Amino acid sequence: MTTTPAYPLRTRPLPVGHLRTFDAVARHLNFRIAADELALTQSAVSRQIQALEDDVGTALFVRHTRSVALTSAGVVLARSVTAVLERLDTSVRQIRQNLGRKSVSITTWASFASVWLIPRLEAFQQANPDIDIRIDATDARIDMAHTDIDLALRYAKPDAVPAHAVRLFGEQLTVVASPWLLQTQPLRTVSDLAQCTWIEAGDAYRTHHLQWLTWQRWVDTHAPRAADESPLSPKRWLYFNYAHQILQSALTGQGVALARMPLVADSLLNGDLVEPLPGTRLDSPLAYWLVLGEQGTRRPEVVAFCDWLLAQAAQTRAATGEQQA
Repeated sequence: MTTTPAYPLRTRPLPVGHLRTFDAVARHLNFRIAADELALTQSAVSRQIQALEDDVGTALFVRHTRSVALTSAGVVLARSVTAVLERLDTSVRQIRQNLGRKSVSITTWASFASVWLIPRLEAFQQANPDIDIRIDATDARIDMAHTDIDLALRYAKPDAVPAHAVRLFGEQLTVVASPWLLQTQPLRTVSDLAQCTWIEAGDAYRTHHLQWLTWQRWVDTHAPRAADESPLSPKRWLYFNYAHQILQSALTGQGVALARMPLVADSLLNGDLVEPLPGTRLDSPLAYWLVLGEQGTRRPEVVAFCDWLLAQAAQTRAATGEQQA
């Protein structure tokens, strides 16, 4: 019977030198094959695993005569080590590939990237084939002072962005629907909305700034009621987490959406969506901003991208009828 050796309790941080050896053994469950992969001797692999077990403070493998198996602790460590090494290798590949190349790194939120930015990127890439673009699409606010991000595209009130932020365009909300939906469900007056499905952000009432985008605010403005009247309400609701999901649902005729004009301007121009109640647009205090990192101002490729971005923003302002930036 194999006995598990006793290990003293360790508190110091784990050194990373032997993790790749551990990963190879954990994948193959064979010291010899792992040694061949790493161009090491089998005894060197064995010594590294023993040293790692000493540092962790417990056995990571159960040694049998002709094979090895992961202990429960080894299984836990293997999950983490595999993920860490994959991220490390990906980062190194990116660094090596990007050496000497011009690139622009952008952070923005997923819906804006999907609906507004990405469909326009082809034009920039054709005009600037030597510039690589990296988009980090996340709803998390990134501190640009501590990353290699060149610029951020943000959605906020004016008092929530840095003083040097450049306003791209403002925002109005409007009712939109697919043209084929309106063929079977005419929408000529505000009261006709009661026969429709309303599409809305599922977290609108849990996120402070999204309350400006709710149907409730639109109804309070455009469908006021007497004290003894029931408020205007839909036949049913359809909720999504992201603006691009709301837009996709409206495009496929699943209901009517209260959409952000800058994000649907192209769909309105090409006829994929219709604005059935154009006189009921609602102003939003939120706007879209360009925030440039300190390092980016000195690189021509970032300046070129910003110039292109501002030209695209001017087109969006023209499409939505906004007179000034």
